[in-house]
Parts: sequence; C-alpha cells; structure tokens
Amino acid sequence: MSALIVPSAPPAPSFEHALHELAALLRAAGYRFHTVTPATHRRVLARGVHLARDLADAFGWNLPFATALLGEARCAALAAAAIIVRHGDGWKALLRAASLGERIIFHSAYPTEQHDAVFFGPDSYRFVGAIARTLPTLAAPPRRVVEIGCGAGPAAIVIGTALQDAEVIAADINPRALAFTAANASLAGLKNVRTLHSDLLSAVTDDAGRPIDLVLANPPYMLDAGARAYRHGGGGHGEGLALAIVRSALARLAPGGTLMLYTGAPFVRQRDQFLEGAAPLLDGAGCRWHYEELDPDVFGEELEQPGYADVERIAAVWLVAQVPPA
Repeated sequence: MSALIVPSAPPAPSFEHALHELAALLRAAGYRFHTVTPATHRRVLARGVHLARDLADAFGWNLPFATALLGEARCAALAAAAIIVRHGDGWKALLRAASLGERIIFHSAYPTEQHDAVFFGPDSYRFVGAIARTLPTLAAPPRRVVEIGCGAGPAAIVIGTALQDAEVIAADINPRALAFTAANASLAGLKNVRTLHSDLLSAVTDDAGRPIDLVLANPPYMLDAGARAYRHGGGGHGEGLALAIVRSALARLAPGGTLMLYTGAPFVRQRDQFLEGAAPLLDGAGCRWHYEELDPDVFGEELEQPGYADVERIAAVWLVAQVPPA
C-alpha cells in the first residue's frame, strides 16, 4: 500500500518579492507621498483621522486600514511577508512608502521608535538633490562609490542610476537598513548596487585597481536619548559621527577622489560646531573643498531636548571635498 503524499504548503512570499508586488499596486494607483518630519507627522495624525481612506493614508501616514482597501488575498500575502499586521478588525502597515521622483522608497513605519528603524524624510530629499546637482561637476565619473550609512538607499539608487558602469557599495551597520536598501535597489532595477555590513569603511576592501573614487554620507546628527542608529550622531551636539566620516573618507579616498557629505551643523554663539571640527581635517589633507548651508534652520523642536541648551540653531549643510590628485 503506497504512502499518502500530502502536498506541502506553498512557501511564504519573500520580503523583497512582496515589496515588488506592493510597489506595482501603488504605482498602478498613481501613489504619491512625500515623507515629512516626525513632528509634522504627529501633528497631522492629531487631527483625528483614525482609519485610512486611501493608499497614502495606509502606507504614508501609517493609519490602520480595512481589508477592503487591498482585498483579502493581497492582505493575506502581505501579512505572510511581515509587511502588514492585524490591527483590530483590519490591518496596519509595518513600513512606509515614500515618493522619490517616480520611484517608491520603502522605509520603517511611523513612529520610528525602534533602535534599528530606517527613516527616509526631508533630509533624504535634500541629500539626493545636492548629489544630483554636484555629480555633473566632477572631473571624471567615479568608478567605485561607497555610501556610508545607506539607510533606505536613496543616494545609492540615485548614483547607481546615474552611473550605470560604476560599482556602488551601500554600507551600513544596521541590518534592517541593508534589507531596505537591497529591496529598494531591486525595485529600481539596479544591478550595480550591492549592500555591505560595515562600520564606516572598515569592511570595504581595497580591491586591486578599484580604489574608492566617491564617498557619500548623510549621517545621523541629532543627540538621541535612545541612541537610535538612524538618529544619534554623538559628539558634543550631534556632530561626532559626521566628523568621523570625514576622517574615514580622507584616509581611504583615491587620489583626486571626492567626499559628498550632507549633515546638520549645530551653531553655538554663531559658531558652526561641525565646520570648526572639519575644516582642520580638510586643510590638513590638502583638500579643495566647498561648504554651504542648504537650510539655515531645521528640526528646531530638537532645541528643547537635553544637550541643546546652548545651541541656537541646526543648519542643513553640504560639504564637497576633493583630496589632492596624485
């Protein structure tokens, strides 16, 4: 007598595959959502809308939604991939979808309270905009690019799209950030972007004939009581990590290579605390460099937090530094 063969259950959809399916749905619906600061997000939710009316409410504002918004089969598939979770009689997304031009960038759900949360927001838009403006000014297209602290991967994706022949390494110490970057790069159809678990540039090898031509970074620059990876910059007023990136990049860039760094600069009695630390490093390495304020006053609500008693403002700044050629 032959044994009864019970067919196995179909495999649960992978995270990345499920994101592809969700992205296709959002694009077909003409989805648009520009992620705002956490303070603005909180204020909008305080207006009292408690159930999503559309996809932007569900995957942008992170409001709970009814099964009817997506249908039972799609909700079941997204739940199996841990993209949505049961919430009362309906569902809630465990991530958000942000618009970047025609692209969709997935990142962590609101509120981003977890230690390993991955946030895409206003700084991300400024960062990729500055890259797009600066890239054409380089003397030669970079062949090997490293982004330090890739987060959800917007910069790596912008560079990978613009420089199809370049190797783009998206590095981060946060495994969740690497998962989001890999998925978002896959959604963008990019084959030249790879992720790497690395503290700054420590895990980036010096491949023969492939030095680092361009380092990109948009590091955390706040003082965060929970020391969350996406937010805490350390140092006296949040500038510590940005200065560490400057040191690391200057030590590893190829002759003539470039650092592009977007960060927040705390001002104490009209003195830029980040610039006062970075300028001696840049001048000491013989760099040609350009520095500008993109926005003189960002995240002003942070000045009420511990550690900012003497800070007058935080400015969004853009540094482009070229190490001396050979």
